[in-house]
Amino acid sequence: MGIPQLLHFQTMITTGALFLGIIGVSFLSNSTGTDSLIITFLIACLALGLLVFSADFFIEGAKGLARRGGLPEVVIGLTIVSIGTSLPEILVSTTAAADVASKPEVADFAIGGILGSVFVQITLILGIVVVNKGFKIRESWLKRDGLIMLLAVLILTFFLLTERTLQRWESGILVLLYVIYIVWLLMHRKVIQMEEDENKEEVEVRGSTWSTAAYTIMVIGGLAFALFAAHHLVEYASQIAMKLNVPHAIVGTTVSGIGTSLPELTIALMAAKKSQGVAIGTLIGSNITDPLLSIGLAGLVHPLAITSDGFELIVYIIIPFTIVGCMSALLLMRTSYEIKKWEGYTLILMYLLFIITLEAYNRNWIAF
Repeated sequence: MGIPQLLHFQTMITTGALFLGIIGVSFLSNSTGTDSLIITFLIACLALGLLVFSADFFIEGAKGLARRGGLPEVVIGLTIVSIGTSLPEILVSTTAAADVASKPEVADFAIGGILGSVFVQITLILGIVVVNKGFKIRESWLKRDGLIMLLAVLILTFFLLTERTLQRWESGILVLLYVIYIVWLLMHRKVIQMEEDENKEEVEVRGSTWSTAAYTIMVIGGLAFALFAAHHLVEYASQIAMKLNVPHAIVGTTVSGIGTSLPELTIALMAAKKSQGVAIGTLIGSNITDPLLSIGLAGLVHPLAITSDGFELIVYIIIPFTIVGCMSALLLMRTSYEIKKWEGYTLILMYLLFIITLEAYNRNWIAF
């Protein structure tokens, strides 16, 4: 199928509708001089929806072009799909970093968004996937990617706690580590492919009949829409935080964290129907991309310094919950290399405990 059929593609139609919705509501708000919380929240929701759909659009095109380039499906999943599903986090954090010079508190939003995304994926989203279908874990995925995920979070934490700032050179190290990880995967793609063949697992591949031109438009269009959506999401989420007097770190951890993790949820749920390990691999792979590439690119744009207002929240609540969440998930995976449904409910409860703790802190019920 080519470009004419692409114009009738459901994701293309939805993406275009969300884009026009943002333009229309913004124009209406500016022309009438209305600046209500409801309109601000509406635009933020539209931007979040556009971000998710445009990321899915990008993933479709990137996977298609990669297949035409001869990459094995499993390597595509570990590299391009991982980056593609993390595209919302990458764009939100880098867009926020560009505004740090004029709005220092936005750094809390970027840091909270990345850590929140990691925590959401390894607790709430993993829990939902497991409750939907409990399954066994592939040992090699856990020992390789699971360990790297935990190390990535710990390294990012170390950099953030030193001088309360993620410097450019530290960001460069994070990005370099991610590049080394991707290169290693590509160099060992044949071994990984053999392992996939032995497990005889297949993951549904969508959109495999599009033309090269259609795939190219998906990549370019998806990236353009995602950039537009990320800018508006950061801007209006920040406005909501100011109007409600909610710390930027909380907004980044909850609203942005859950919203930007929707692509991982969708892909993991689809993969879980046909495979035992790819769903977990999708979430773990994305949780390697976020603390290394996503926040690393943001730090290269501008150093990210934790503000005094966000220090206690990030250092004493968000970071500890994220580390404990990763370790708990890996421990549950390690037990018989299987995650049961009750363990999925345990991960979901862990996220609910996190939300309760955030609310208690915001209401000054707990202090440090």
